[in-house]
Amino acid sequence: MRKTILPAFLLSFVFVFLAGCGKSERPVDVAAREGILLFGNGSEPQGLDPHMVTGVPENHIISALLEGLITYHPTDDNLPEPGMAERWDPNEDYSQWTFIIRDDAVWNNGDPVLASDFVYSWQRMLSPLFGAKYADMLYVILNGEQFHKGQIENFDRVGVKAINDKTLQVTLVGPTPHFPNMLKHYSWFPVHPGTVEKFGGMNEMTSRWTLEEYVGNGPFNMAEWAPNQVIRVVKSDTYWDRDRVQLNEIHFRPVSNANTEEAMFRNGELHLTNTLPPSQIAIYQQRNPEVLRIDPYLGTYYYRFNMDRPPLDNIKVRKALAMAIDKEQIVENITRGGQIPATGYTPPGMTNYEPLDMAHFNPERAKELLAEAGFPNGEGFPEMEILFNTQETHRAIAEAIQNMWKTTLGIDVTLLNQEWKVYIPSQQNQDYDISRSAWIGDYMDPITFLSMWTTGNGNNNTGWSNPTYDNLISAIKQEGDPEKRTALLHKAEEILMEDLPIAPIYWYTRIFLKDPRVQGWDPKLLDNHPYKYVSFSQEG
Repeated sequence: MRKTILPAFLLSFVFVFLAGCGKSERPVDVAAREGILLFGNGSEPQGLDPHMVTGVPENHIISALLEGLITYHPTDDNLPEPGMAERWDPNEDYSQWTFIIRDDAVWNNGDPVLASDFVYSWQRMLSPLFGAKYADMLYVILNGEQFHKGQIENFDRVGVKAINDKTLQVTLVGPTPHFPNMLKHYSWFPVHPGTVEKFGGMNEMTSRWTLEEYVGNGPFNMAEWAPNQVIRVVKSDTYWDRDRVQLNEIHFRPVSNANTEEAMFRNGELHLTNTLPPSQIAIYQQRNPEVLRIDPYLGTYYYRFNMDRPPLDNIKVRKALAMAIDKEQIVENITRGGQIPATGYTPPGMTNYEPLDMAHFNPERAKELLAEAGFPNGEGFPEMEILFNTQETHRAIAEAIQNMWKTTLGIDVTLLNQEWKVYIPSQQNQDYDISRSAWIGDYMDPITFLSMWTTGNGNNNTGWSNPTYDNLISAIKQEGDPEKRTALLHKAEEILMEDLPIAPIYWYTRIFLKDPRVQGWDPKLLDNHPYKYVSFSQEG
């Protein structure tokens, strides 16, 4: 880590000193002039190993430190942007892709980025001994699923090959025109093989390389990680496109309390917030509309049911619980940011895919189903908990649903609040009854929402398994005809909405506060903003 940059505590001292000397400048003013972005990032990240994590807060930071073959376009989520690959070419049916890695691609320790680095990294992702939660993302590679499930032991049979130092060839299970857009996700990012081997090797799940020697290839380098205070990254002088990078630093602040974060923005301590308390939306719309952003967002807010815990293994119970949730009331009275009640799982916004219209509020039918399941008016229904991670809106929604289930069904549930670092393992280990969840699209295709519900998937975490559904997802990955593929996608989602291992609640909007001086932060459905296009205007 570079020692020449001011530590966060010293930088804060400078801000306070300036204020004490009669200066009117706030921390955001000083930082903007110095090219330092102060970013409210929600929760403290679970980790920063791209092959271990699954969350959005982690994505924000990893995307500054590492870069894949393809990166995000600054304004259009459908367009691939060159990253480590300067060019790429598919074969005739898009089932095989060849990537040429740029000559000036280097790790921040000076080592060249090689095609073999991607082979190593993707083998790590697919290694059965490593336990990557996102391993299924790479199932699109020929024999990737078979290797991950131990059906194939020789990785040479998997469809990824370094032709030479700078040429990577990837063979897929079937035609995949959208493959370049998949590669934007951090699960496909490379890690530096020498560093990973130094800290325990490919299969070491508790490796400390991210804490002790973060070797990256992205536009920024790790400079400081003070848990629950700040993660500070500084502009890399080895990044291939460094001349385009205008920010000198980014300070990621983990602020899980939305009211605290709003106060920090108002007091000039943040340029960007992660969210905004719903109670503040109308106030900002009236008084400070220039700093309020309500953008479209490709995401779904839902509840998971742990089907390994009776009576949630009973489809009538799950349907009763789902039908007793008044989604209109939640979006109108709690979230208040233009969210849409979810009638299916996959949200609107993707070309040639209409969301399903299946999941609706139906309290009378919910009562009937619960009675049919053996719990008339809630009699005999066991004690259950709703798990949610720390945030006021999650609590408000949980309290509302708790009341709806009591009023409509006559059942009592309790609430369990956990911090992000505890909540994520609880959900992954199915240590919950009912869990607040959300999924943000990884790329612009419905399969990013639907593939996670296959049997044993690292992001399923419900115990749900449906062989017909699994077969449909496999067929989708091999179907080259767009119309037939869309029909298969709809058929799969209909099965998901019929079995209901989850209860969709609403489709997201992205609500946050932004300092008007921050440029290059355009509305994007996936909300991924490449930092090398972000800058400050000194006006406003």
